[in-house]
Amino acid sequence: MRKLTLLLAAGAGYVLGARAGRERYDQIKRTATRVKDDPRVQEKAHQAADLAKDKAAAAAPVVKDTVASAASAAADKMPSRGSSSSQSDLESQLHPDNVALQDDPYPQGDLP
Repeated sequence: MRKLTLLLAAGAGYVLGARAGRERYDQIKRTATRVKDDPRVQEKAHQAADLAKDKAAAAAPVVKDTVASAASAAADKMPSRGSSSSQSDLESQLHPDNVALQDDPYPQGDLP
């Protein structure tokens, strides 16, 4: 994957920086189009996309379970206050629409 990225970057740099003129640019463009439209390249691209979808679908439940267990472990480490009013106070303070407790919710002056 690194080699492909390097080749694409080098190719883009050459095309953008080439002094060979329009004729060379058109030749490079035709070659790139032929490679892109080649059925073998299309087949490999579809295989790579299918493999990525399969890997993502297989990894999603694992990631979900890992995040859920980490969140549960973090919640267990939090001290319990025992009263629901302190919980609702905390929720109101953390609510994004509550700007009353922020130091300066609407700064004034020139922007950088």
